[in-house]
Amino acid sequence: MAIELTDALIELERAAWAEQRENRLTLETAVGVQAAITAHAEATGQSRYEVERELKRIVRHPEPDAG
Repeated sequence: MAIELTDALIELERAAWAEQRENRLTLETAVGVQAAITAHAEATGQSRYEVERELKRIVRHPEPDAG
């Protein structure tokens, strides 16, 4: 079963990842992303762990464009 993610959730993780790479990740950002992941997982009946894993894969290791 494919993990469903929203654009808003992906954008939150992108912002957190950018902060982390720039060594300026705040507790507020990290907690916000985790809360959004948990809420999304509960609302969609998906595993929080699987949602977070897929979200990080998409943001941190995107597939190269085929073209």
